[in-house]
Amino acid sequence: MLDKLNEISAESVDPTHVFTLSQVYEGLLLKMGEKGNDGGQFFTPREVIRAMVRVIDPKIGETVYDPGCGTGGFLAQAYEHMAGPNNETITSPNQLETLKRRTFYGREKDNAIYPIALANLMLHGIDEPHIWHGNTLTGAETYGGLFQDAAALFDVVLMNPPFGGKEGKDAQTRFAYKTGATQVLFLQHVMDSLKPGGRCGIVLDEGVLFRTNETAFVQTKRKLLDDCDLWCIVSLPSGAFVNAGAGVKTNLLFFTKGRPTERIWYYDLSDIKVGKKTPLTLAHFEAFFRLLPTRADSEHSWTVTRKQIEARNFDLKAVNPHRKNDEDARTPEELIALIRAKGKEVEEALAALLAQN
Repeated sequence: MLDKLNEISAESVDPTHVFTLSQVYEGLLLKMGEKGNDGGQFFTPREVIRAMVRVIDPKIGETVYDPGCGTGGFLAQAYEHMAGPNNETITSPNQLETLKRRTFYGREKDNAIYPIALANLMLHGIDEPHIWHGNTLTGAETYGGLFQDAAALFDVVLMNPPFGGKEGKDAQTRFAYKTGATQVLFLQHVMDSLKPGGRCGIVLDEGVLFRTNETAFVQTKRKLLDDCDLWCIVSLPSGAFVNAGAGVKTNLLFFTKGRPTERIWYYDLSDIKVGKKTPLTLAHFEAFFRLLPTRADSEHSWTVTRKQIEARNFDLKAVNPHRKNDEDARTPEELIALIRAKGKEVEEALAALLAQN
């Protein structure tokens, strides 16, 4: 398959056909996720990826890395964003060469998904996708030939680590904070892989944000706030990943390495009703993008300080202070008194009706 893809070139095929091939391929990957089979764990909804790439805004000349790249969705969408429609942002042959050959790096351990990722990236126009084959967390390499010239640190990291995975001691010994939780180890890896000033957009399940009962979770989040500016958290609807075969509540975290977190701007999308036939789309992010430059407060957005996070023992869960509380705060005694009063009103009304007759 990869040999056939290598024969596709700008000279032999109309670029519009290559774009169509890439879209067909993406469609097939989506169908894998919708069926809830093994493909689901490797497919992040493309509208979510587009929103994340737009926030991080990688530029030509920066390196982009996904340490658990699956089918290559983040890298492919980053390429489209950086090149622009019809490659309009590319102003020189050197820029094009850089974008196609010296920009995109990833890691994937699954034997079946690895060639799919390479094919997907080549169809999107990335001539040299530098994808390392092996276990990112243990360092066990299956094939590293495409990663030989990769730098140790990257300008941009975009990723969606596996939810609920478990790693053994082989992986844990490589990290400062020991845990079997795959996503927490990946978060540590991401922080270690960013250049000073490097930016990250990452999908994390709700459990990572609110869990404070396991030391490694708290230590990792403390390090994140100490070493990076965690400037935005977006709370996604519960069904955001349902088409990818997962129903886990998720959040998007955006941070910059090299300065500590002083405050976090939250945006709440959790009240949007999404499902298999009504997926989350880029249009749902319109108000978010409008407020992002100033990080203003609104019905769906608010800011939390570092002191508030520390007081909550690094519980980062989004709790919208503007959301209307539908719970009845009245005490049982107050409700009983109300019922009695209403009952008395009913009795008096019935008595009045009977008197008229």
